[in-house]
Amino acid sequence: MDNPANPVAAEPEVKAEPATLREKLAAGRFVVNVEVDPPHGLVPRRALQGAALLQQAGADAINVGDSPTAKVRMSPFAMAILLQRELGLETVMHYTTRDRNAMAIHADMVGAHVLGIRTILCLRGDPPSLGGYKDVIGVWDVSAVGLIRILKLLNEGIDWTGRSIGRQADFFIGASANLNADPLEPELRLMRRKVEAGAHFFVTQNVFDEKRLETFLAKAATFKRPVLVGILPLNSYRHAEFLHTQVPGMYIPETVRERMRRAGDNGPIEGQAMARDFIALCREKAAGVYLVPSFGRYEIVAELLAEAKR
Repeated sequence: MDNPANPVAAEPEVKAEPATLREKLAAGRFVVNVEVDPPHGLVPRRALQGAALLQQAGADAINVGDSPTAKVRMSPFAMAILLQRELGLETVMHYTTRDRNAMAIHADMVGAHVLGIRTILCLRGDPPSLGGYKDVIGVWDVSAVGLIRILKLLNEGIDWTGRSIGRQADFFIGASANLNADPLEPELRLMRRKVEAGAHFFVTQNVFDEKRLETFLAKAATFKRPVLVGILPLNSYRHAEFLHTQVPGMYIPETVRERMRRAGDNGPIEGQAMARDFIALCREKAAGVYLVPSFGRYEIVAELLAEAKR
């Protein structure tokens, strides 16, 4: 029997290391996510190989695009399941309201939850015409804010009509933010609506302007939500010009485009150096970063990722 006057020291409680993206953000860890776009065709091998490389480099989660820039690709739902099944990777599934009505959204979200997909990035999606589909009409029965509300209701155990779904869901709800918006105030008002609708965290458009990033993060702090900043390593001057002039939401300062022009054949090295600088800035001011490979060049992003995780 233990002597009460000389009690046995209690074992110190060991807290489990945060394992999921949600847990890491809640613990204040600096997270690094990377985008892997599904293939256009029937062979996902390259995407899976890229994801495996990023996994080895230390990615906290893989973001799965939903036909970005309105160019049709494999369903993000199918790609996310493949990544989970083949590699055991946590995914952030992008989901646009461009292609689905409220009924399809409910069906997809219930199916995703049952199959283990918990983190959804709620997006409006680019118009089909941007991807060259002149005869295709976007659905947009529900806005991005509406999608956030639907997920919040599912987390409360009901669908958007108020009907029970049997138990509460457990979605981690992401929202987009365009820090390149000019003026910025309308975007901040939209962010507030997304927070009020139920958003748990934000992922931003890719940034190439330090001053815009610092201004945005200072103003977004009022929402008290983690912000993951989009960072895309530029490949060349032509690449920078295309993104600046042709991709909605992108803004690349003239100084950056000129820097890429002067880099010439060393464009990839220069783009990687700029990305490295932004990662360092975000480490001080943001909850994490979201790296976007250019032209499927996962090796460059894997190198940046490994450095950021040291």
